[in-house]
Parts: sequence; structure tokens; C-alpha cells
Amino acid sequence: MGFMSKPFSEQMAIVTGGGTGIGRAFTEALATAGAKVVIASRRADVLRRAADEMNTTLAAERVFPYEFDIRDRAQIEELVRDVFERGQSIDVLVNNSGLAVPETVEQITGEGWDTVMETNLRGVMQLVRAVLPHMCRNDFGDIVNVSSQAGKHGYADVPSYCASKFGLLGYAEALRDHVRKTGTNIRVFNFCPGLVDVENSKADQTPREGFIHVANMARTLMYALSLDRNVVLEDINLYAR
Repeated sequence: MGFMSKPFSEQMAIVTGGGTGIGRAFTEALATAGAKVVIASRRADVLRRAADEMNTTLAAERVFPYEFDIRDRAQIEELVRDVFERGQSIDVLVNNSGLAVPETVEQITGEGWDTVMETNLRGVMQLVRAVLPHMCRNDFGDIVNVSSQAGKHGYADVPSYCASKFGLLGYAEALRDHVRKTGTNIRVFNFCPGLVDVENSKADQTPREGFIHVANMARTLMYALSLDRNVVLEDINLYAR
């Protein structure tokens, strides 16, 4: 069975945490390829500045800032409704928002645990649940989850973060099984980066020892999305030597 493709110039993407770091690198790559990208997070000023800078570089209005809190279900549904109304499709969802609360196993607080789980895991689940019906109706979509090497290995200083990133991969696997069983033209990609240098992110900057440059994340995204739509690319591990 053939799966319909669609040029980037006709695609609408949502990137959570798209104003900085990996999310911004993803946004630049998608927008450069011609997609319209809504960058969504809590910090309106950061988003606005990032969108202005990218649109200026592109000499086109392709990046749109959207202030929202991924922990609030009503705000998630409003975001998805607004983006769909603007573009009549949601073609790419990049679940990139994430945070860590460094608390050892002995020190974990209920509040720290909940903050991490609600942002990194529950927020993703709610966002996917809101976006999926639109992707299914249009029979087209790509869902990209940014997990971590902490989704594959446990680290003593961030147990709640590890639990959330392991959980994200488990959720994503169930999601992939769901789209396979329903036969929809939706792909699910999981990225598991090690340390990515979000400080030295300009093209001419060298990343710190043990870190990779964000450009490698962006190139990997565009490579993954360029594959034939019947190809399953499972968890992508990338980290510095």
C-alpha cells in the first residue's frame, strides 16, 4: 500500500520548546525546508525573539510564536485548535519540551517528581491525544519525541528525569503500535541524544568536550523525515565520542 507524501512547503508543524536549543534547531531546519512552524512554550518573550530572528533570516513569515503551558490540558487543546484552524492540518508534532529536577533517589520530592512527569510525559500524551484525530483525518503526520540517553540508562542524579524519558519511549512504542494497527499514514520517531551543547549553537561554534552540536540534531530530523513513509526508523541514539 502506498503512503501519501506531502512537500514541506505544504506542511504545518508544532515544536514545543521551539525557541531555544534543540527545538530551535529543529524549527530552523523545518522552516528552511519550507514548512510553517508554530513554536510553543511558556516564555513568550523568548519565543517572539526566536521567531523574529528566524523569519528575518528566512526573509519569510514561517515561524509563529505561541505561549502555552504543556502541563495545562485546556491550553494544549486551545493550541491544537488554533494551529489547525490556521493551516487546516498538523503535519509534524515535535515533542521537545522537557525539564529535569536534579534530586537523588533519597531526596525526590513529590513536587519535583510531578513537575518532571507532567511536563515530560503527561504533557506529551495529552498533546498527542489532541493532535492525533487531525493527523488521522488527513491520513498524514509525523510525531517526533525527544527522549534522551537518560531514556536508555539510569543516572543517579536525575532519577525522575530518567523515569520520564524511559516512560516516553514506552508510550511512543504503544503509539507506534496503534498507528500500525490502524493503518494510518503516521510515523513515530524517537530521538535519544546524549549531551547536546545548547550554549554553543551557532554554525561556527565548536561544542564543548563530550557534547554534540545542535546542527547534528537538526540534520538527523530532516534525514528521518526524508525517508520513504513505509520505513520504520526506531529509536535514534546519538551522542559524543
